[in-house]
Amino acid sequence: MRVGAVFPQTEIGADPTAVKDYAQAVEGLGLDHILTFDHVLGGNAATHDLKGPYKHTDMFHELFVLYGFLAAVTEKIELTSGIIILPQRQTALVAKQAAAIDILSKGRLRLGIGIGWNDVEYEALGMNFKDRGKRSEEQIEVMRALWCNELITYEGKWHKITDAGLNPLPPQRPIPIWLGGHADAVMRRVARIGDGWLPIFPLDDKGKAELDKLHGYIAEAGRDPADVGIESVIYIGGKTPDDWASEAAAWKQYGASHISLNTMGSGFTSLEAHLDAIRRFKEIVTDA
Repeated sequence: MRVGAVFPQTEIGADPTAVKDYAQAVEGLGLDHILTFDHVLGGNAATHDLKGPYKHTDMFHELFVLYGFLAAVTEKIELTSGIIILPQRQTALVAKQAAAIDILSKGRLRLGIGIGWNDVEYEALGMNFKDRGKRSEEQIEVMRALWCNELITYEGKWHKITDAGLNPLPPQRPIPIWLGGHADAVMRRVARIGDGWLPIFPLDDKGKAELDKLHGYIAEAGRDPADVGIESVIYIGGKTPDDWASEAAAWKQYGASHISLNTMGSGFTSLEAHLDAIRRFKEIVTDA
């Protein structure tokens, strides 16, 4: 099981030195990947009926720009979006940006995508919030075609590309695409076209039932469950190291290929505190 850390978007601050120090320290600890959450805009909770946890007072570094920076200051750690909100962005531009990160990092990008919950962002970015799920499927098809071919001609419901292509192409052809989200439609999408799933739920009886359901959908799609990765996130707030160990062991036993530690929301007031928790987590999971 590969072990990663969630980049502390809302707590690391705007100092580029701290961003660099964090990434290099996590890589130095021997972790396999950094996973980063994404938001472009935060809505004002006083004027919007926000459906998710983040608002305008929560800081988010733009993910592709961040990973361009981290590609230059790290050497081997995988850079994972967990997730980038794909349907609020132009498809060809995302394909270009992802290819650029993959090139700059020498093939270290894993692109986690999702459809998001924040209609405020969709409105501001000029994208349709209501058709985002189905549209994301066509986006995935278009991006994979662009990454793997010098030129493509494509005409779908939402996209038209006439004899055009990306240059340069990414080292990974195609770049791995993992999907986040828990709706039944998302799980079926993972089963049919995803390289992996990024669930965020406890591995209790309900969580195990969800994983069993996904495995059933994968079988229905004629694929091998071993070919679809699973990555969950462990939140450390209010938990002990023994709790971390038992959660990680349970996910590993249930077939997870990746696990990441989220140190945000745990009351840490320094970069060193985040890194110390990651260090202890890595030791615990390695020994589990």
